[in-house]
Amino acid sequence: MSIQSKWKNENWWTSPYNFEEDVKKKHKFSNNIKIHDATLRDGEQTPGVVFSKEEKIKIAKMLSEAGVHRIEAGMPAVSEDDKQAIMEIKKLGLKAEIFSFVRAKDEDILMSKECGVDGVIIEVPIGRPKLELQFKWDVEKVISSSIQSINKAKELGLYTVFFPYDTTRADKDDLFKLFHALKEEALPDAIGLVDTMGCATPDTVEYLVKHFSDSLGIPVEIHTHNDFGMALANTIKALSSGAQVAHCCINGMGERTGNCSLEEIVVSLEMLYGVETGIDIKKIIEISKYVEEVSGFKLAQNKPVVGIANFTRESGIGVDCLFNDPLAMFATNPAYYGKEASLVLGKKSGLTSINVKLAQHNISMSEDGKKQLLKEIKQMGIDRKALIPDDEFVQLAKKYK
Repeated sequence: MSIQSKWKNENWWTSPYNFEEDVKKKHKFSNNIKIHDATLRDGEQTPGVVFSKEEKIKIAKMLSEAGVHRIEAGMPAVSEDDKQAIMEIKKLGLKAEIFSFVRAKDEDILMSKECGVDGVIIEVPIGRPKLELQFKWDVEKVISSSIQSINKAKELGLYTVFFPYDTTRADKDDLFKLFHALKEEALPDAIGLVDTMGCATPDTVEYLVKHFSDSLGIPVEIHTHNDFGMALANTIKALSSGAQVAHCCINGMGERTGNCSLEEIVVSLEMLYGVETGIDIKKIIEISKYVEEVSGFKLAQNKPVVGIANFTRESGIGVDCLFNDPLAMFATNPAYYGKEASLVLGKKSGLTSINVKLAQHNISMSEDGKKQLLKEIKQMGIDRKALIPDDEFVQLAKKYK
């Protein structure tokens, strides 16, 4: 793929400055970035959301078919149903790696081994607020639990991702002690940088990725939340700083403000940075719809990538380009997502809007009639504080033919 086609092709037209050499040289993207989907565990932690075993199996199949590299299939200790779902997902022989999420306890790790998973995410608290206010632990307890569980997982042949959560609120001395102990006694296969409360900045994430990598010499994985609207920015910053795995959820589901959205990571990497993920975005759109349906977790109409109104336009300016030259109006071609542009009528409509709508319905009208029709459409939009449906537009048009 040429440099030009990375920012401009039939599917998207983003900023060419993203690919200036002075910009690109700041990035240290791995050649083997993996997308780790946690919808079946962290996504289900969205208040009120419950996936059935059958729904989890279907979501896992869809994720693997879309090219997602790793699926966090759940936490076997939560319930027997969760354990059975993980086992059945693993038995499918999917292309994606299957991981489970565990506490730093031997019984959790043994349960995961029984499920046949490829690897485990081992969580321990490390953030000071968690240690002091919630668990009442000192760092020595964190260290001993971590060493025991990491060694147990590796003894069982499981790929081991160490997940010290609330990392971005950890005490620097605590991290130093923990990392020193891990390096000496129980080095995991990878370590997660976990912004549990979504309170770090991209500069902080860059600093911590380098610190983790330099301290332990193992791959770094990034897991962010969106409390300050920084989940995507922090995930991309981690990856551009050398992190190799991005944790995320379909539709940005998760506790409080949610996790980083899988769909947003994929399109940002592909379109803004020229990093190929191997993931089929059209299939991700399909998964988004299914997850929204079965979870009951409704999306904002203008949610990036998957919002149903992202390619809808009311303003009359430029609507003549909407269908023939969509990249004049959007950074991405709706067809790339399997969608279509949509023109709606209301207060912000113009004569061009009327012309396009009349053409869509094969209605002829004088210029004076169009002006009168536009005037009525705009007034109705103001009075109703709403859009005018197409069937009503057709009826109104009959008055001015």
